[in-house]
Order: sequence, then C-alpha cells, then structure tokens
Amino acid sequence: MLAAGNAPAEASVSNEVVARVQLSTQTMQVSVGGRPTYEWKVSTAGKGYVTPTGSWKPYRMHEMWYSKKYDNAPMPHSVFFTGGYAVHATPHVKNLGRPASHGCIRLHPTNAEAFYTLVKTFGQQNTRIVIVQ
Repeated sequence: MLAAGNAPAEASVSNEVVARVQLSTQTMQVSVGGRPTYEWKVSTAGKGYVTPTGSWKPYRMHEMWYSKKYDNAPMPHSVFFTGGYAVHATPHVKNLGRPASHGCIRLHPTNAEAFYTLVKTFGQQNTRIVIVQ
C-alpha cells in the first residue's frame, strides 16, 4: 500500500523539466526526469542590466511575444519565469555564449522552440528555471 501511495510523487519528480542557467559560463543545461538532455549557449544580461538569480516555475508562455519595454522587440517562444524576464529565442545568435541581453535568457531559435515545447508538454507546474552565478 505504501508503494502505491508514493507512486504519484515519484512520477511527478521523474516528469520534471529543470533548466539550469549558469551566468558565469553563459550556458543552460536542461534535464528531463533527472537526466541531462540538452546543453545550450545563452546570452544573459549585458553591461548595465541584470539577470535575476534564483529558482522559479514559469507563469506564462507565448509562441510570439513583443517586448513592451524594448521597442516591441520580438521574443519568439517566450517562457516567462519572474516579472518581465523570460527564456526566449533571439536572432542575435552570434552573441550567444556571452552577456548581451536586457536580462532575459536568450537562446538560439531552434533551442528556444525545443525548450518551449518541453515546457508545454510537461507543464509549467512540472518545470523549474534555476539561475545561478
């Protein structure tokens, strides 16, 4: 009986998506069900801007979003995690691997679409975005 009672909790852990962004290396490691699945270059906050550190669950997603704060800049495959900060695609792929954003986590368009699809598939409640120095 106890094993059956624990099964849902174990299942939810095994279905968790964790995106760990490391500011010092400008990379994002994505694990699915505790298994490393992807590692991508990112761009986080450039000089004069901040990418917040901490752990969040996404609270909204948009296949296409336009920044109201930054001249309607396109933010394809946006996964918002705190305030106006999101993981999203960028056309500025040459800058990936070094700080260049206004604070968001920028990804190559193919990788942003893959991440967006993972979050959509597993659910925002089963996703964590963790940002560390």
